[in-house]
Amino acid sequence: MWFYYDTTWIIVLPALLLTVWAQSRVQSTYHRYARVYARSGMTGAQVARRLLDEAGLYDIPVQQTPGYLTDHFDPKSRVIRLSPGVYQGSSLAALGIAAHETGHALQHAEGYIPLAFRNNIFPIAHIGSQLAFPLFFMGLFFGSLQGLMTVGIFLFTFAVLFQLVTLPVEFNASSRAIALLSESGYLASNEIQPTKEVLNAAALTYLAAAAVSITQLIRLLILRDRRR
Repeated sequence: MWFYYDTTWIIVLPALLLTVWAQSRVQSTYHRYARVYARSGMTGAQVARRLLDEAGLYDIPVQQTPGYLTDHFDPKSRVIRLSPGVYQGSSLAALGIAAHETGHALQHAEGYIPLAFRNNIFPIAHIGSQLAFPLFFMGLFFGSLQGLMTVGIFLFTFAVLFQLVTLPVEFNASSRAIALLSESGYLASNEIQPTKEVLNAAALTYLAAAAVSITQLIRLLILRDRRR
């Protein structure tokens, strides 16, 4: 059948290659600066706690969570969770990541609009990422169910939107992190650029994820139009 000769996957290939490269860049940059210790001697947990206190966010705890680079801010529970290497580490990488997650906590406390929007669309974006492709390909392979292709595309659009709005959220958290670490004196002047490199490498993964989502959406639109 015609779909055996589908070549639209080529559209997504550059974005997938970017994802592989971005993940490799994150790993290499993190490992490099996880071995460079900050002059302040503070751990990621200590830095996050002090930055929160300086912002008046005394009620947000900083907890250790299992895993590798599993660091995140949970807006529902209002807690910062740091992986062991960041929580206990005093490297430039640890301080940068801890400050980045603190940046998300500050965004939440201030009602940062892109973050609020991302949190609001997350439920439907999650559903869309789970159901979009099954529904689309059911409509693609069964002529009587072609309407499901449009439903799948509609749902996947929310997943794409989520990835796009994630970009300003993450970039803003990183810029806040560098400013906080510099202004509070937790980083020396010559430690700022290496810490930026860690956060910039992480930002590449979000760019890659957005690129994959956008190219996947384009691919679905092309496949639908061919099927008509």
